[in-house]
Amino acid sequence: MEINDKKFVAVSYDLFVGGEDGSQPELMEKATEEQPLTFIFGMNMMLESFEANLKGLKMGDKFDFTLPSADAYGEYIDEHVVDLPKSLFEIDGKFDDEHIAIDRMVPMMTEDGQRLEGMVLEIGDETVKMDFNHPLAGEDLHFIGEVLEVRESTDEEMEALMSPCGHCGGHCEGGKCGQDEGQCGQEGGCCGSCH
Repeated sequence: MEINDKKFVAVSYDLFVGGEDGSQPELMEKATEEQPLTFIFGMNMMLESFEANLKGLKMGDKFDFTLPSADAYGEYIDEHVVDLPKSLFEIDGKFDDEHIAIDRMVPMMTEDGQRLEGMVLEIGDETVKMDFNHPLAGEDLHFIGEVLEVRESTDEEMEALMSPCGHCGGHCEGGKCGQDEGQCGQEGGCCGSCH
């Protein structure tokens, strides 16, 4: 069976970044046979360019491809680094130093309701410097891996995908969303983002 629309897919891979300047590429992420990346093809769960490189592959096929940054998470944009008023991060008039710390990803929402994540770069007396670029912005992504499984997706899997947190492996109980460990970037409540 070939990978195409609405098929359930499981892959293992090593993701490398860097090395374009002659330096050693860095292993950024690994999906193993024991903990593979699983998704339903063609349902906007993955980067379009990632799926394009897997389309038509079968179980047991190996892959080795590079996504230029423009086809992955885009170029790094300096304007996406902003200073926000420290008061935005207060709870009951006190700065939330439990959740707001340097090098921590923080889920946030714009005034128009768009969810995004920012990395805390600096915490000053009056402001918090945040980087809203994707952590892999400006990086070419080199994937080396293998297709472990290709099959028809089940009705339950499709239904879960359409649930409020199905896009990131969360689960719903009593009208509230929860997450499976390691799946979502937000603690409690509905999933803020996925990795």
